[in-house]
Amino acid sequence: MSSEFPIDFVRNQFPGLRREVAGRPAIFFDGPAGSQTPRRVAEAVSDYLLHRNANHGGPFATSQESDAMLGEAHRAVADFVGAERAEEVSFGANMTTLTFALSRALARTWNAGDEIVVSRLDHDANVSPWELAARDAGAVVRYIEVRPGDCTLDLDSLRSALGERTRLVAVGAASNLVGTINPVREIAELAHRAGAQLFVDAVHLAPHRSIDVAGWGCDYLVCSPYKFFGPHMGVLWGRSEIMAELPAYKVRAADETIPDRWMTGTQCHEGVAGTLEAVNYLADLGREISGYSLERREALCVAFGAIERYESRLCQRLIEGVERIAGARVVGITDANRLVERAPTVGILAEGRSPEALSEELGKRGIFSWGGNSYALPLTEALGLEPGGVLRVGLLHYNIAEEVERLLDLLPESIAAVSSAPG
Repeated sequence: MSSEFPIDFVRNQFPGLRREVAGRPAIFFDGPAGSQTPRRVAEAVSDYLLHRNANHGGPFATSQESDAMLGEAHRAVADFVGAERAEEVSFGANMTTLTFALSRALARTWNAGDEIVVSRLDHDANVSPWELAARDAGAVVRYIEVRPGDCTLDLDSLRSALGERTRLVAVGAASNLVGTINPVREIAELAHRAGAQLFVDAVHLAPHRSIDVAGWGCDYLVCSPYKFFGPHMGVLWGRSEIMAELPAYKVRAADETIPDRWMTGTQCHEGVAGTLEAVNYLADLGREISGYSLERREALCVAFGAIERYESRLCQRLIEGVERIAGARVVGITDANRLVERAPTVGILAEGRSPEALSEELGKRGIFSWGGNSYALPLTEALGLEPGGVLRVGLLHYNIAEEVERLLDLLPESIAAVSSAPG
């Protein structure tokens, strides 16, 4: 296995990285809201629409070819999340839509006085659906608190929240605002010990680390292909013995088998084709790194091991550089010895400056980032960062050290260009 990350191989896959702003290469640090896409993914979408676009289940060539692609996509995503059964994978419009659908179904199994546990570290798409479902069922919502010093979950508060009436714990695998990676396996053990199920939002972790539903012991998991180099889609995984029994909302003619009872209506087949190709791109990256023709799951694990090491080096340099800028600080884990506990998504505060205005200034200089709460409203509220949020800089495996250095060079200039934060 090569010790060097094949960054040239990676960057050659992404035509979008050639974009320029004011005559200089654009820098894509906006990945937490949606990654750039390899050319092969776009070609897979186009190829499907041009050559085998058909509805499901027809006795003719295009439909049969389409169904074969759909079957392979289910197998690929099962490999991606570490599931043994392809039929446990369902596709949908996006993570939020899938979570609302599942939460509504689960609410029908809850009784008044049952309890649901959510996290203040999460994207609101893994909080509001459960709060609303609990309201409809007359259930009580409890919260896992956040340690403000490093933006990690207070697991003691989780232990206090769990009880004999807890039915579900919903938690993110990683924070989309400050990068914290949660101990999902430990949380699963605590939830199951209390007799509860665990729902994991892995949207933000998916482009950075290998997902392992079997090893984690969770019961449900969602992620979004457009965050891991694919099209705008959502993916839901659920244990077959649970998903087969839940009261799904579906039309009467829908198949009762998994996953058809959860994929209501005709799916975005071209998006599924692109998702398949995004997974295969990552597997091919693993083969490029290893030098061997590995099976897909093994190749994915190799790829994510290398991605973690590469991104960690970039993240360490970014954090160290920001911490040296007068008036700027990083929100969350900054200790170089704890980088394994975070994804390379860095929340930055500049004293007296609006994160949104700072993002705008960086955008003028060709550096793409985000300012605000990025829908992690429970966290920004808990940290007292509303209104405003943070400047979010998200690194992905196609970013390079020179881009981090350019950000660090231009950040003081951008801070100086922003007069003051509102209020």
